[in-house]
Amino acid sequence: MGTSPWHLQQKRERLKREIGNNLDFLMGSVTTQGATGGFILTAKVKAKTTTRYIRVGMVDQVRTMTRRHRKLKALLKELAEVNWELLKMESEP
Repeated sequence: MGTSPWHLQQKRERLKREIGNNLDFLMGSVTTQGATGGFILTAKVKAKTTTRYIRVGMVDQVRTMTRRHRKLKALLKELAEVNWELLKMESEP
């Protein structure tokens, strides 16, 4: 990354705040049930696909929560990179 420890620590704190703000999430994908209408949330749990029915009034909220899950995964990946860079800097003589 090639930046100072101070900048990396500031970035880490920002990422931690963003992660904390996105903990209201659901894992899975929202899909339609085809000809029958309605929506379902599908997710893998222990190598098995689970399916949950979504009431019409909940569809927008469920989609928002699944987007948060995708964002959370990206934030965690970025945080891991920042932590790695900080760790490398701490171990340098």
